[in-house]
Amino acid sequence: MYLRLFATLLFASFKLFNDAHAQSPKREFRAVWIAHVSNTDWPTQKGLPAEQQRSEFVAFLDQQKRMGANAVVVQVRSACDAVYPSNIEPWSEWLTGKQGLSPNYDPLRFMVAEAHARGMEFHAWFNPYRAVTNTAVANIAPSHVSVLHPEWVRQYGSLKILDPGLPEVRAYVTRVVMDVVRRYDIDGVHFDDYFYPYPQTGAVFNDQAAFMRHNPNFLTLADWRRRNVDLLIKMVSDSIERAKPDVKFGVSPFGIWKNKSAASPDGSQTRGGESYFETFSDSRKWVQSGWVDYIVPQLYWSIGFSVADYAELMPWWAANSAGRHLYIGHGIYRVGANGSDANWLKRDQLPDQIRLNRTYAEVKGSVHFSAKSFANNALNVRDSVAAMYQTPALVPTMPWKDRTPPNAPVGLSIVGNGSSLTLRWQKPQPAPDGDLARYFVVYRFTENEAINLNNASAIRHVTPTDTTVFVDALGTSGPPFRYVVTAVDRLHNESQPSNLVVVTVTGLAPKPRPAAAQAVAANDDDNSEPVGLNRLISVAPNPSVAGFRIQYEIAKSAMVNIQILTVRGSVLETVQNHYQMAGVHTYFWESTDVGAGTYILQLTTDRYRATRKISIAK
Repeated sequence: MYLRLFATLLFASFKLFNDAHAQSPKREFRAVWIAHVSNTDWPTQKGLPAEQQRSEFVAFLDQQKRMGANAVVVQVRSACDAVYPSNIEPWSEWLTGKQGLSPNYDPLRFMVAEAHARGMEFHAWFNPYRAVTNTAVANIAPSHVSVLHPEWVRQYGSLKILDPGLPEVRAYVTRVVMDVVRRYDIDGVHFDDYFYPYPQTGAVFNDQAAFMRHNPNFLTLADWRRRNVDLLIKMVSDSIERAKPDVKFGVSPFGIWKNKSAASPDGSQTRGGESYFETFSDSRKWVQSGWVDYIVPQLYWSIGFSVADYAELMPWWAANSAGRHLYIGHGIYRVGANGSDANWLKRDQLPDQIRLNRTYAEVKGSVHFSAKSFANNALNVRDSVAAMYQTPALVPTMPWKDRTPPNAPVGLSIVGNGSSLTLRWQKPQPAPDGDLARYFVVYRFTENEAINLNNASAIRHVTPTDTTVFVDALGTSGPPFRYVVTAVDRLHNESQPSNLVVVTVTGLAPKPRPAAAQAVAANDDDNSEPVGLNRLISVAPNPSVAGFRIQYEIAKSAMVNIQILTVRGSVLETVQNHYQMAGVHTYFWESTDVGAGTYILQLTTDRYRATRKISIAK
């Protein structure tokens, strides 16, 4: 009761302060889960062509990037299957419609590369024990573990589960995980909440044989099961640390560890299901023992929900995070839902949860379930989250993994060009631990501001990769600005600032805008004057109901601006405006918020402009 009162009073006081300050932490993990099983998020259905699968995934990434996310947690193994070529497990049926059938490309390699190209961490999400999601409609390949090792599998209702009590099962799961860790440039390994199965009325998990054979300490059945899960967590943690110590390991357990009672005084003030007893997951022990780098409790309840109040649970997890990273799992799929909890019908519910998170130093960020809910956009949830993520945020550091910062960039220089400034710098030499800069942060301060790297509002740009150029579009004029650039390594340690450059901007000419007649005359033809390889390749499908896939090629690295204009030439929406490397690029613009009609899509770089007439049908 006292904890709830304290949290409520603190939150009420906190909301009296300027939200803009609260919404701009410099470091915050901002991620979304992208679920694969049952085509929950991606791909949207079985059997889609590879190009459409890729386009759908890129659209999710671009949507998340526009909202301010810096990471994605993507399911790569849902039921002893794979979304990557594997010699251990068959291809997932959710890709092609048939388990074991190849999609003729490597989705995981593609997804990791696309996430990194946007400066986003990629965490590979595994379900450790589930073998078959529904035995009544199972599509099982001959190479599936349930066929090769039926002695490892237990039937539980309509599920088939690998028996966590068997040492050979734990070794098998670890082998699967480490195959991905070794072969792919992932940033993290992520387990969900499915360990022992959630209780089902009338179902019995028959693991008596393993209990009798592998219980030398004569533990009770419940304690033995918890020990089995502990052994897997410790085994995977140790294996990752030995093979690739810069890869993070995290788990997203059910949101309630234990309810507080006389027998469990260290539990939370809740009355819901308890993972400690139901799925035999001692998740608090995992952070206290340092076996995981981060934990994401699934707090899919609202502030004020009587059974499991978010304002009770989040502070409980903060108090029990033991110095490891605590990210909160938010149930955005419940936003706007007319269920048993009317609090989800309030547009402020999710922003209020994030605001409350930021009053606790132990809370390092959020993960939202799931990507489809952002696409559906109930109660404009995308705008609500984007408003909380207005400024870029760096991923929090993990000093127990790496605390050595990279060296600072050198040779920062700035050249004016039209209504923009072009910043260039040189990559630093390797740090003492051998780490190179993975990306750079550009800070801009006004004449009277101190150079304070903790000032998140001073971050002008975070480069997605290790590019050493940034174009700052200033408009028509500006006061003296002071710029510095820092280098950041893979685990997000930040260097000291580069040399300081002061620039006074006066009398810059505004960028020319196309006349209305030019825009109307565009029709479906490219009325640009190409330079080198610059070209707008395609805009498809056209007409479209949901969005357009825009493909273009640029000869040299440049600032790329994509806008939607009315036929009279006024700007309706700027859908992209950032620096890109030379090459062919694909961008998916989601048009669901724009009314039906005819518009002009315009792509411009510093020396190139192309337009297309597009039609939106509803």
